[in-house]
Amino acid sequence: MIFVSWITLGAGALSGCALPSLANRTQSVAITAADAQTTKLGESSAQEDAGRLGMAGIYPLANPLAAFAARMELARAAERTLDVQYYVWKDDLTGTLLLEALHQAADRGVRVRLLLDDDGIPSSLDDTLASLQARPNIEVRLFNPFVIRKPKFIGFLTDFARLNRRMHNKSFTADGAVTIVGGRNIGDEYFGATDGIVFADLDILAVGPIATDVAEDFDRYWASGSSYPVDLIVHRAEAGQLDDIERKAQKIEHDPEAIAYTQAIRDAPVVPQLLDGTLPLEWATIRMVSDDPAKGLGTAPQQAFVLHQFREILGDPARELDLVSPYFVPATTGTQYFAQLARSGVTVRVLTNALEATDVAVVHSGYAKRRVELLDSGVQLYELRRLPGVTDKNAEHARIFGGSGSSLHAKTFAVDGNRVFVGSFNFDPRSANVNTELGFVIDSAPLASRIESIFLSLVPQVAYSVHLDTNGALYWLKQNGDAQVRYDTEPNTTWWSRLGVWFLSILPIEHLL
Repeated sequence: MIFVSWITLGAGALSGCALPSLANRTQSVAITAADAQTTKLGESSAQEDAGRLGMAGIYPLANPLAAFAARMELARAAERTLDVQYYVWKDDLTGTLLLEALHQAADRGVRVRLLLDDDGIPSSLDDTLASLQARPNIEVRLFNPFVIRKPKFIGFLTDFARLNRRMHNKSFTADGAVTIVGGRNIGDEYFGATDGIVFADLDILAVGPIATDVAEDFDRYWASGSSYPVDLIVHRAEAGQLDDIERKAQKIEHDPEAIAYTQAIRDAPVVPQLLDGTLPLEWATIRMVSDDPAKGLGTAPQQAFVLHQFREILGDPARELDLVSPYFVPATTGTQYFAQLARSGVTVRVLTNALEATDVAVVHSGYAKRRVELLDSGVQLYELRRLPGVTDKNAEHARIFGGSGSSLHAKTFAVDGNRVFVGSFNFDPRSANVNTELGFVIDSAPLASRIESIFLSLVPQVAYSVHLDTNGALYWLKQNGDAQVRYDTEPNTTWWSRLGVWFLSILPIEHLL
């Protein structure tokens, strides 16, 4: 009888985990390109775009302060719409300030749509997001949400097939006219607002028709079967909670550290320069690559995957491939592909995190097991150190690939010195087959040349180069001035951490990484 009661109780708990119906979900779409041009951001973009039919103006955001400032400034400059889509949104200084900027935009009549992956937000934000949902002009949706809010991991036990699929896309689009796409999530470590580890990353601010493409792609995700209004998942906000986010933002803004940070971002006026025509944009042909949002439900065809789009747009490199990926897990197929390229005479250079710098050791295990095969084929491997010791001369370049106490988070590659990808895609099985991703493929010789020059001049200063000795054993070289330091085990790691990585590498989990 007791056993039957426990079964009944368990069945009742699981039935309470069912997702709500989306039948009454509101419908909305991005503003048209014509409407976008009636805004200040749209007018500025149109003036810049004059005579450059089909091209986009791009501005790389390598500096973390400029990257955050650009988002805040777009939120303040928007007149009609803000479409915001992220995998991670932290309940910290930058996360709070940006949520308050969205709230203020909604208060002045801007339609705000905020789409967040539910695995990437802490439960402490539930009340805040519910409060925002209760405001006029702002709507919040959660992608593949967890019905049980605390602890969320219980959902993996009851609905793993769905909850294992996450929305990894990152975009911020104002008035359908200006967009920011790249590798950064929303959190202090992505924007240089912490004394701890800072993620070295890269975004692209873009104006022109490509911004319309991103806004329309946002519509696909907003209307997908994985996107749930937050008030269907989280309890509705009480009246007293509606002002919490404003009070929290005001408290943060009066903190001495926050004051210093907000002062620093004022020195990176990206959007004001865009509006007054002084931002040095590069004009290039861009194509957006984006997974079908049905991938979040496991129902998208493989030809709709970003990886398939890469092959269609780029073909195979003929001369060189420079790849930057914080979580590089090539698996069997990718290893064979890169090895074949290298053996055919293509220069293949890969920069990823060293074990000492990575924030996800389990992912490093998927890379570590492939190093020997890659090196044996001629692929050049570099692993970013925790403390690169970047010189002032290279500081601007270094912001893409690291600074003191940094961990690599940028996701980019350059092909044959003239095409570049920037976006959310990691070269790992999860990005290829499980998560949804978004990015730009840019025909830009200057940007590709910049990445190549970093590999040739800066990477040797900030990363270990990995090699095989005559016996097929790995060793690492660190450039120390004019001298080289050799390591025969992974540098600055303990035997315990190396043992853990080895153990993880023999487990059948590579397809999950």
